[in-house]
Amino acid sequence: MNTFQSLGLSAELLRALSDQGYESPTPIQARAIPPALDGADLMAAAQTGTGKTAGFVLPMLQRLGASQRRGKAPRALVLTPTRELAAQVADSVRDYGRHLPLRSVTVHGGVSITPQIKRLRQGVDVLIATPGRLLDHLNQRTVDLSAIEILVLDEADRMLDMGFLPDIRRLLAAIPKARQTLLFSATFSDEIKRLAQGLLRSPQVIEVARRNSTAVAVTQRVHPVDRDRKRALLSYLIGAGNWRQVLVFTRTKHGANRLAEQLERDGLSATAIHGNKSQGARTRALADFKRGKARVLVATDIAARGLDIDQLPHVVNYELPNVPEDYVHRIGRTGRAGNSGEAVSLVCVDEHKLLRDIERVMKRSIDKVVVEGFEPDPSIRPEPIRQGRRNHGGNGGQRHKSGGSGHAARGTRRHESDNSNPRRRRPGGGKRQGGGRPAGRRD
Repeated sequence: MNTFQSLGLSAELLRALSDQGYESPTPIQARAIPPALDGADLMAAAQTGTGKTAGFVLPMLQRLGASQRRGKAPRALVLTPTRELAAQVADSVRDYGRHLPLRSVTVHGGVSITPQIKRLRQGVDVLIATPGRLLDHLNQRTVDLSAIEILVLDEADRMLDMGFLPDIRRLLAAIPKARQTLLFSATFSDEIKRLAQGLLRSPQVIEVARRNSTAVAVTQRVHPVDRDRKRALLSYLIGAGNWRQVLVFTRTKHGANRLAEQLERDGLSATAIHGNKSQGARTRALADFKRGKARVLVATDIAARGLDIDQLPHVVNYELPNVPEDYVHRIGRTGRAGNSGEAVSLVCVDEHKLLRDIERVMKRSIDKVVVEGFEPDPSIRPEPIRQGRRNHGGNGGQRHKSGGSGHAARGTRRHESDNSNPRRRRPGGGKRQGGGRPAGRRD
């Protein structure tokens, strides 16, 4: 199937695709769209930046447009883990559905709930939401999910992990069981696959690349370095390489803020984005980064999902993620849509096990390159990677003597809250559930 016409899409959708300049489907689109049009449940995995969003938006819009049932309640629900990803999906629904009489509404935290209530009352066909804010609407009875015909979990692995699962289950209880369910993600662990089976009816499983693989266009490299020299090495790499646009990942929100401030003192324009910032601040930070006002964007894992930056050349793991699959999502911000990219990880002795876990998940080793002048001291012994909130000084983590970022505990997946009501936020960590991971914050 080399054209969108061959996939069975309607004239309205083909016209919208032509408006966007798209001619040929990507592999995930070619394999996912036909069964989705037929109403099948799907579990679809493909590398980041390969067009997964169109893989579910196009068949969803066509099925809704064919029935033309008008009413106030939404007929399709797309759940995403972050506000940024919700906005990205909303853009796709708008662009692909421009020639269809379908209404869409996006609801997420970080902004006032009142305009969202007004738009929901006007009627909606496609609802794009983050779980925390959607539960707010459900509890206030400002949304009715009883007419949902199609449910999509975007970045399904994150939506079904222990931090989000209680909220997802509450939302599923309000949605008809007789529905089509589509799960899309770049990664699916065996645990998540088992969990997903309970949500799907005889699903078709589509994997267009080896599980947890990364795009071949992304060059990956590890720079071994002492923990107290990471920031100096990062500044050196940016300056010596004349990197003009760099996305840098830390583990904690405080670590992101502090690193951005340190880079500014080094003469590099930098800004931070994480869940404690308002939606307006997050939007401004991303806009500054995209237009070159900020050379470096320092982010927590909230940015690993949903940030689509055209031709982003460099991603740096200042700290390795605690969950190996998150590495795949992080570096997937570069090398998108066939473009080349570079992913660099600064790895100290504390993180050797995290690196081995990542390489095991990807089933490949990553090249290690020692930068002259930043050779690691072999006498330094590893230290535990500590909880991000353990210290009492409000600094977001136990500091190393270097002043480096605090670290979240190994195995804990800490979620950026997207719920504007602080009384309903869960603290990170807590009683273990199900798959053995501590519950995290929901989005």
